[in-house]
This record gives sequence, structure tokens and C-alpha cells, in this order.
Amino acid sequence: MDWEELHLVQLLARHGSLSATARVLGATQPTVSRRLDTLEQKAQQKLFERQPSGLVPTAACLSILSALEQMEANALAVERRLAAQDDALAGTITVTSLDWLGDYLLAPILTKFAAAHPGVTIHLLNDGRRFNLSRRDADIAFRFGGFDQSDTVERKVADIRYGLFATQAYLDRFGHPNARGSSGHAIVELAEAPVRVSLSTWLKGRLPDARVMLRTNSIRSQLSAVETGTALATLPHFLAAGRDGIVPVDLGVAAPVLSLKLGVHQETRNLLRVRKLIDFAVSEFAVLRPKLNPPS
Repeated sequence: MDWEELHLVQLLARHGSLSATARVLGATQPTVSRRLDTLEQKAQQKLFERQPSGLVPTAACLSILSALEQMEANALAVERRLAAQDDALAGTITVTSLDWLGDYLLAPILTKFAAAHPGVTIHLLNDGRRFNLSRRDADIAFRFGGFDQSDTVERKVADIRYGLFATQAYLDRFGHPNARGSSGHAIVELAEAPVRVSLSTWLKGRLPDARVMLRTNSIRSQLSAVETGTALATLPHFLAAGRDGIVPVDLGVAAPVLSLKLGVHQETRNLLRVRKLIDFAVSEFAVLRPKLNPPS
């Protein structure tokens, strides 16, 4: 098997399904399925059991995975060290973040940086997946919560205050919610991911009897739902406070504040273009600090 075929085995084992692997490769599910069939015929043994829940590696597959991971780690280490020799303020930087962060905060910052440095092109990936910086899935990641890879350097760039928001029309119709009288109210909840549990927990603790009208994995969907005047939602103050017709709802308790962190591989940060972008982003977030975390 050549490296491309071995890499396919890695991806299938890592992502656990044909469809997820196809998305990573930018291919279709039938194409990936055919490639796996060809590979298994070439290897003369089954590498994955196809089950309703996804792909399960066979014993034969498991026997080679650790060696493949080591091969990949060594190759990536060589790539990073070669890249670190490139001291030019030019090239591509891949940045990953979440939906609203990328759309409303990072896109303007990254565009300003690229405009000032014509040799730099930035790829912004707004995706809820936790990209692996060691595998160079991305060069820089912005996310809530920490980074669990030992070779990743992290830095807090901002505190972002959230709060409960509704339209004035909603409050006029349903009244002001509180913990003792929340049964007549409806909320839009952010689908629980580890970093978002604190927001859902906070809201449920404040309005225990409110009906969950909608769950979504997008802040923008929450905002659009609130704008209909039929529900409340916990939203970033920066995003919601300036919207026409939307007002903060004071529950008499401190609003949640999440720390936004930047992560970069310890070798990737040696690239001049990456260092410059990190410094620029940190300075831009410092300017935004009063808007991102206003006094409660």
C-alpha cells in the first residue's frame, strides 16, 4: 500500500464513517467507499466492519494504526521544521473558529491583517470541530475552553460576556421572566457541546420552568429566533446588544463570561507570518475589550 492508501485507513479509523471521511477529503461517500473496497481487495483482508453506527476497525486494521500514527507524526514534525525555516512574511495561514466568532470578530481582523500584508492569504474555517493543530489541520485556532495537546501553546485573547436577550415586543406580550415565574416563557437553547454546557446550565438555573422551544448549534440561529419576538436566548452581548428591537433582560444575577483563547503549535508559532498575525489579533482584541465584556 502506498502512503495515500495508508492515509485513507487513518482517516476512516479517525472519523469512523465514510461520510465524515468524504467531507475531510472533499470527495463523495461512494468514491470513498470504492477506494476502501479496492484497498481491502489489494490487502486481501477486511480492514473495517461496516455497521449501522459507522466503521469499526478490524484486528488487522488495529495492528497497523499505531505505526501509521507514528509515521504521520514524524512526517508532520519534518514539515513543521522545514516550514519554520521560512522567515518570509508571505504564504497561507489557516485559522479555525466558531460560527459567530469567525463571522463577526475574526473576519474583519484577518482581512485587515491580509490587507496590510499582500503576500499573505488567510483561510478562515468556521467549524465546530476541534481541529488538530499537531496534524496541521489549522495553524491557529480560536476557541472557548482550553487546548488539550501538550505541544500547543495557548493564550487568552478576550473575555466575552453573555446575557439573556429578547425583543421588547416579547417582553410586552409575556412579561419579564424570573425564576419564580418562568413557566409562561419560551427559550432557544444552544445545543450542548462541552464548552457550551455552562451557558445552558446558567439559563436553566435562571428559568427552570421555561419551555425549550428550539435547540440549535448556531448562535446566529438563536439570534434569528429571538428576532421573531417569540423566545428568549442567551447571546453574546457584543452581538445582540446593538440589534434593533432586541433588549437585555436583567435577571438580577451575574451574566456568564467565557474566555476566548488562541492556540498554536509550538513550532508553527515560529513562522514570521503566524507570529505577526497573532500579535495583530491580540492587539485588535484589546481594542474590542470594552465591547466584548462590558460592565454588568
